[in-house]
Amino acid sequence: MESKFAKRASRVKSSETREILKVTERPEVISFAGGLPAPELFPVEALNAACEAVLKEDGPASLQYSTTEGYIPLRNAIIKRMSAIGIQASLEQVIITSGSQQAIDLTGRLLLDEGDTILCESPTYLAAINAFKVYDANFVEVDMDEDGMSMEALEKQLQLHPNAKFIYTIPDFQNPTGRTMKLERRKRMIELANQYNVLIVEDNPYGAVRFSGEPLPPVKHFDTEGRVIYLSTFSKIFTPGLRLGWICADEVFIEKYVAFKQTADLHSDSFAQRITAKYMELYDIEAHIETIKTVYKERCTTMLDCIDQFFPKSVSHSKPEGGLFIWVELPDSVDSSKIFLECLKNDVAFVPGIPFFPNSQQKNTLRLNYSNMPKERIIEGMKRLGEVLRRELQKEPAS
Repeated sequence: MESKFAKRASRVKSSETREILKVTERPEVISFAGGLPAPELFPVEALNAACEAVLKEDGPASLQYSTTEGYIPLRNAIIKRMSAIGIQASLEQVIITSGSQQAIDLTGRLLLDEGDTILCESPTYLAAINAFKVYDANFVEVDMDEDGMSMEALEKQLQLHPNAKFIYTIPDFQNPTGRTMKLERRKRMIELANQYNVLIVEDNPYGAVRFSGEPLPPVKHFDTEGRVIYLSTFSKIFTPGLRLGWICADEVFIEKYVAFKQTADLHSDSFAQRITAKYMELYDIEAHIETIKTVYKERCTTMLDCIDQFFPKSVSHSKPEGGLFIWVELPDSVDSSKIFLECLKNDVAFVPGIPFFPNSQQKNTLRLNYSNMPKERIIEGMKRLGEVLRRELQKEPAS
């Protein structure tokens, strides 16, 4: 039978990271590939109690269809948590989504026409690239350094692309680099957005997982014109399996998000919403997040120490103060995809950096995840990775 796909189907492909994860499912593989939280930290017993309470108190209502905007007690709990980090919002400015990935996809549906331009960090989140490509958007990569997106580079691109639809940014512990945008740049980004009349999509799945340094207010904290659309999720601070995220934006955006979400899934899992709200009522989610931060700090420190101990000195890397990732840059002539294949032979995995660049082909980079492996396996896996790097780099011709 002849396939009669829509034109957009040719622009959709399976995520490179997900394909890599299939290869690393063997238990003997030490995987630094996925952006997976530590499963042993999931609050299973507390969730069991929350489930029982929801079923006992709400019964059939917890299993019924619900409103598209989301369960009000959960939205109020989100508003309270956002207020603590400097975002003031009303109930009408928050919608629950099926993970932050749905929030990204709905944003593309809402804002992007064919040929529209997105300004983004270089590199940036792979799944956002894939989601926005469905709508045939053009990506303009903006240079970044250890302090996040360069505002000089951003202004230059805004001048070159005055009709850009939005700036996509992950200011806190960015995926894939682990870098954080410094305070002055956050303020400057708002100034530039106001000056050039462009929207900002602030994606913040990792901001709560800060284990060192001083907390910084979100970009949206400085928004005075309602031009920042803020996305976040429970996946990194609670459990990813419940698939709950949210969007905070001006009411004019939320009204449209509601309409688009109704065409997608009507509403996010109502039972999961009630369970999460009940958990936050019965337990201290901030204490739970503190436990996560303590564990991730130890694992990040262990991985950084291993880089210093096992990797060639010609390798550079980011030094995250939170989140889940470390970004590694190899000598220019090295292809991390080839390193990946050699590492798999030694039962260790990571994500090559190429798919995180929507346009450019920077083959000498890779992303490491430290949250999902215990300390002992991090040390062993990094030792193996270091051995492969030393061996392969010795093959490179001297510059």
